[in-house]
Amino acid sequence: MITQAYVRAMADYNRWQNQSLYGAADDLSDAVRKEPRGAFFGSIHATLNHLLFGDQIWMSRFAGTPRPKAAGIPDSVAMYERWEDLKRERAAFDEVIIGWAEKLDPQWLEGDLTWFSGAAKREVTGPKALLVAHMFNHQTHHRGQVHCMLTQCGAKPGATDLSLRRN
Repeated sequence: MITQAYVRAMADYNRWQNQSLYGAADDLSDAVRKEPRGAFFGSIHATLNHLLFGDQIWMSRFAGTPRPKAAGIPDSVAMYERWEDLKRERAAFDEVIIGWAEKLDPQWLEGDLTWFSGAAKREVTGPKALLVAHMFNHQTHHRGQVHCMLTQCGAKPGATDLSLRRN
């Protein structure tokens, strides 16, 4: 289904896009970043918190990294109240994802993963390759929401096309 090269490319894309969004959001005031905008998680700040939560919970399952500090999805929007803390944690965790992707054993992608889902309130099993693809899709989905909210605020995030990515 997917390869280690795909995982590395998506990890790099994730970091690149986060740098773009956080750079654009840096030019906004804290109040503007936290203003409710009708997105699923409300504000730019809350959505970025949730996105970090999602990455942390999936990586805890994939690689045994520490679980996020939020107890679950409802608390995910407020993991980091301060912008500087959220930015620092995001950048650091992007490097965790990159490091994992670089060392990923391709055979690991062939198996299944079983975990307790807080969202479903039960044990769930799924193919690892599909779950990794889901993590990257989740990132893209919520980054798209943030990109839209930033654009509505007059901020200018960079290009999002993977085909435009230059190393």
